[in-house]
Amino acid sequence: MFNNLNFGDLGKLFMQAQQKAREMQESAEMFRYTAKSGGGLVKIVANGKGEAIDLEIDDSLLSDKQSLIILLIAAFNEITEQIDNGRKEAAMKMAGEFAALNVK
Repeated sequence: MFNNLNFGDLGKLFMQAQQKAREMQESAEMFRYTAKSGGGLVKIVANGKGEAIDLEIDDSLLSDKQSLIILLIAAFNEITEQIDNGRKEAAMKMAGEFAALNVK
């Protein structure tokens, strides 16, 4: 089963996969996701690491705490879903690129 296994080539594949993973991580960190709720009354921007980096709240919500809470929750749920989908897509892309790696 392992007669033709070349551990030198396996090591090269592993190094290439690590490099690809680093590149994709750096790319993800630079990516920006945006979610809005309440027709744009609340807007959240997050990076690919899942960190919220900007939040905008329309002044009209400042006197309506309950509506603000509802819209914040909706926007955070939307941004979380976008980030999760982005991570899944990145993982699938990485798996495809790993399968296509050529060791010379």
